[in-house]
Amino acid sequence: MTKNFTPNPDDRSDNVEKLQEMVQNTIHNIHAAEDAMANSTAQDCAAIEAKNQRRMDSIEAMRSEIKEEYAYRKEH
Repeated sequence: MTKNFTPNPDDRSDNVEKLQEMVQNTIHNIHAAEDAMANSTAQDCAAIEAKNQRRMDSIEAMRSEIKEEYAYRKEH
């Protein structure tokens, strides 16, 4: 039995909204991690700070992608 698979159409209509929600969730996680640092050891605090830095880097990338998606939306 042979199955023909076809890719789903490129539906980018809600990408901006999804990315904005992801940014908000990541910011929330940063704040929650900072709150957790109050009851953490120095080693845990260092790990949390490193993870929050990676989260900030991700936010920058997501915001860049939001700009690209918004520009794509304007073109189409």
